[in-house]
Amino acid sequence: MIDAGTIASVMSSAQGAAGANGFMDTAKNAAANSGAVPFAGMFQTMVQQTSALDKKASDAVTGLLTGNGVEIHDAMIATQKADMAFELALQVRNKAVGAYQQMMGMQF
Repeated sequence: MIDAGTIASVMSSAQGAAGANGFMDTAKNAAANSGAVPFAGMFQTMVQQTSALDKKASDAVTGLLTGNGVEIHDAMIATQKADMAFELALQVRNKAVGAYQQMMGMQF
């Protein structure tokens, strides 16, 4: 079973991978400014950050293969950051779908 401490540590490490002002801070600011639902704002920002990390990894690998001065360790780090961000987004989606399916199965 996953406890709150595990979730907090995963989210903080993912936030660190997303940069100094990670997607959690950006989502909180977006929700406060626009009155949007916090989860929806967080999820939208997380998808945007994941996409940006994927593009950065793709550019790093392309630069490595074409010999544009990208070091192999930089390309590998960018690829791993993109992979971790995607895995986190996938798990959040899976949990949201599971919660939705569980609610739909409830009898009222």
